[in-house]
Amino acid sequence: MKFEDTTLLTTNGNTLNGFTFEEIGDDHLFTGIETPMKADAFDMSDEDKKVRIAELFAEIMNTMGLDLTDDSLRGTPERVAKMYIDEIFSGLNPKNKPKVALFDNKYQYRQMLVEKNITFYSNCEHHFVPIIGKAHVAYISSGKVIGLSKLNRIVQYYAKRPQVQERLTNQIAMELSKILDTEDIAVIIDAKHLCVSSRGIKDDTSATVTTYYGGAFDTPEKIAELQNYLNS
Repeated sequence: MKFEDTTLLTTNGNTLNGFTFEEIGDDHLFTGIETPMKADAFDMSDEDKKVRIAELFAEIMNTMGLDLTDDSLRGTPERVAKMYIDEIFSGLNPKNKPKVALFDNKYQYRQMLVEKNITFYSNCEHHFVPIIGKAHVAYISSGKVIGLSKLNRIVQYYAKRPQVQERLTNQIAMELSKILDTEDIAVIIDAKHLCVSSRGIKDDTSATVTTYYGGAFDTPEKIAELQNYLNS
C-alpha cells in the first residue's frame, strides 16, 4: 500500500472520504483500533532495522544541510535508530509485550481497583512528535487479579509506538479486558500533544482527554465513583 498523488489511502485501499492531504491538514484521524502494520513488519531483524534507519536518517540530516562530520552530529543517525527500535517505538514488536501472570482474588475484593497517574510518553503518528500524559486504569475482578506493575507495563507497551490517543485508550482497554476476562474495565487518558503545543496552532495550554468505560463502569454512578477516586 502507498500514497497516490495527494489522496490518503486506508489499509483496505479505499480513499478516506475522498479527502486530500491538504483537506485533512492537522485533523486527528485514525483508521481503526489496530496499529497499521505491514504484513512483513518483522521479517527484518532489529539490528538490520537499526542499520537501515541510521542510513536513512543520515540522508535526512544531509538534506537539511547538517554537517555529519561534526563531532556532535557524527553519531546521531545511529543514536536515533537505536532510540526508535529499542526505546520509543519498542511497543511495535510483539516480542516486547509484557508477560502477565494472574492471581486468584483470594481477598474476594469485588469493588473497583484503580491505578491512577500512570505517566507515559508516546509519539503522534501524524508528525512523530511526543504525546506526554497520564493514564488512569480501573477494573473489577471477575475472579482473577493482576500485579499492579503490570498495569503500568501494559500502558507503556501500547504507548511506545506511533499513536493516536483514541486508539491508545482502546488498545489498553481491550488488552486488559482480554487478560482479565471481564468487560468491567475503565481507561482514562489525559495528555498533551506536542504537535499542538510546539507546532501548528502552538497552543501550550490545551490537553486532550479520552475515555473508555466498559461493562459495570458504563453507568453514571460508576463513572462518578471513579472520578471521585481520581480527584481524591
